[in-house]
Amino acid sequence: MAAREYVRERFMPHIWCPGCGHGIVMNNLIRAIAELGIPKNDIVMVTGIGCSARISGYMDFHTLHTLHGRALAFATGVKLSRPDLSLIVPMGDGDALAIGGNHFIHAARRNIDITAIIMNNSIYGMTGGQFSPLSGYGAMATTAPFGNIYESFDIVELARGAGASFVARTTTYHAASMKELFVKAITHKGFSIVEVLSQCPTYFGRKNKLGDAAEMMKHYRDHTTPVGSGKKQADPTLIERGIFVQEERPEYCSEYAKVVERSRKGR
Repeated sequence: MAAREYVRERFMPHIWCPGCGHGIVMNNLIRAIAELGIPKNDIVMVTGIGCSARISGYMDFHTLHTLHGRALAFATGVKLSRPDLSLIVPMGDGDALAIGGNHFIHAARRNIDITAIIMNNSIYGMTGGQFSPLSGYGAMATTAPFGNIYESFDIVELARGAGASFVARTTTYHAASMKELFVKAITHKGFSIVEVLSQCPTYFGRKNKLGDAAEMMKHYRDHTTPVGSGKKQADPTLIERGIFVQEERPEYCSEYAKVVERSRKGR
């Protein structure tokens, strides 16, 4: 199936700001699904609220646009009722780790077969540039005019500690590897997380004097390194990208089905 067949063209053009990285994420997600050849009716995309959540309106799958922070909770219900479907949950900073943080760690702990894509633009863009759990210490934001005093979550370490069986990170600069990570995440049996560093030139870039979208993407190029390269030991400020966790472990829906079967047999 051609990639454009996965897009609801009647809802174009999209609402994302010029230079926003989320369009790059959507493009690579479409390419990954097209490569896998998954029928549209076998995919359910669930989103919450925010810039990242608008992606569900543009993708021609079964889509649910849900409450803020509850995308993973809705997706869990869908997956339990229809384990044969592929569940993809694009999220932003808040949906994943602020109001949605509790759902995130428990979805990882259950190792339920859902693919979570976290678009990390370090800010709440849709509501005016407030700081998020991923803004970082010292970052400027609408709600931190004198600098943010919170440290950021490390999504990779949080996901690893919570029990996710596939954890990866990439950036919008590394588009080719992004598609490959999406392919691996979608085909992995278990809870899969791909963090994508995605530039927000309108709020985070402007308020923190990081330049335009191209400059922010060059920053991703120059300040990231492949996991295992050893460069982070020499320069701790570098951010590692690639696959951090890829393990085969019991998946929640499969284990739940076994419990149901045992209960029917009375043992």
